[in-house]
Amino acid sequence: MAERKEIASLEEIKQMVDIFYGKVREDDLLADIFNGVIKDNWPTHLEKMYRFWQTVLLEEHTYNGSPFAPHVRLPVEGKHFDRWKQLFFEAVDENFSGDKATEAKFRATKMAEMFQLKIEYFQNQNIG
Repeated sequence: MAERKEIASLEEIKQMVDIFYGKVREDDLLADIFNGVIKDNWPTHLEKMYRFWQTVLLEEHTYNGSPFAPHVRLPVEGKHFDRWKQLFFEAVDENFSGDKATEAKFRATKMAEMFQLKIEYFQNQNIG
């Protein structure tokens, strides 16, 4: 097992994001959804995720955008969010330690909860 380190710079943000999305891209439940939407645009998506997490964790404001909008029409439900959080926590816990690692897991949990509630709301609006 690799030595766990602090998330202190963009280098660690990139490692965290790359490890996490490496897991997602191979996951039985999530891979088809993510690969189906992102297709061959993974480099662009990863760059956006680097900037997002750099802004959230390092308070270096490099991300501009609305993180929810691209997710609103995804065919996902609770089990997908549970797996997403599981893989995110694995990526963090296996490689990082310290306050920023804890904050990353907290922020990911809150973001997943918010996205799940909002996606369910929009899905229910389209039923009637």
